[in-house]
Amino acid sequence: MIAATHRKAWLDWLSIEKRYGDNTLSAYGSDLDDFCTFIRNSGTSTVTNYAMSRLEIRAWLADMAARGLARTTIARRVSSLRSFYRFCGQTGLANIDDINWLKAPRPPLAVPKSVSHDDALAMLSAIFTRRGPDWSKKRDFGLLMLLYGVGLRISEALSLKQGDAPLVNWLRITGKGGKIREVPVLPAVTKAINDYLAVCPFDVGNDGALFVTNRGNPYGPRAAQRLVEGLRHELGLPTHVTPHALRHAFATHLLGNGGDLRAIQELLGHASLSTTQRYTSIDEAHLKRVHNQTHPRAR
Repeated sequence: MIAATHRKAWLDWLSIEKRYGDNTLSAYGSDLDDFCTFIRNSGTSTVTNYAMSRLEIRAWLADMAARGLARTTIARRVSSLRSFYRFCGQTGLANIDDINWLKAPRPPLAVPKSVSHDDALAMLSAIFTRRGPDWSKKRDFGLLMLLYGVGLRISEALSLKQGDAPLVNWLRITGKGGKIREVPVLPAVTKAINDYLAVCPFDVGNDGALFVTNRGNPYGPRAAQRLVEGLRHELGLPTHVTPHALRHAFATHLLGNGGDLRAIQELLGHASLSTTQRYTSIDEAHLKRVHNQTHPRAR
């Protein structure tokens, strides 16, 4: 069976060399554990020395499908297993044969679920009608402004330090895989953050978290999710409205107003343009309108 020391060495390599985030590392570790659990429960022993057959892999895939796992989850678990085996082979931890035959199932094309312009504005306005101290309302407003006005991931917004403010015109962000990008900041976003800091009752220093709870602790992702859930229920918005949906709204609204796809890719920090291209399917009406207005044969 797969040794715990090899599992740890692989996760350490993903963390240090690949600079994967904690959530990704946790998911990859769980993926490998799922495979080990299946092999152990199936009673097969051929994986003892890291040898695996195609029959075992097919059985594992069938088992995951029978459990009702999404194709995206199955694809990630196969990718995790392939990564582990390649790591063991390249580092000499085990004698691994070529595993190029191991392919992940192609996940369905996922179209990001966004928030309409009116709903995004309604969420921002509704913050100030909720219960709670004024300073915490300005904190929540500033946080959502970063998601919708700058297109940050929730993890990126919550990782900001008080020393990062005032945001001025540009903000340096460390995204997935340790990739650094600089994004422009709208004056309205800068004002929202400065208004929050002017009334925040906690002085945590430049190295302290930009967003803090009512006890002065760093504001966590679950708190942000609860904030959006509350606004969603109050306004009767669909269930797909999450903090990340505001980032999708940032991209789709830029695209809908004529934004360049390559520029949006840089703003979002996507490694591949194909990831950004998913947003084009959301606003087909705009693309048709641009085509009809600009193509010389349209008239």
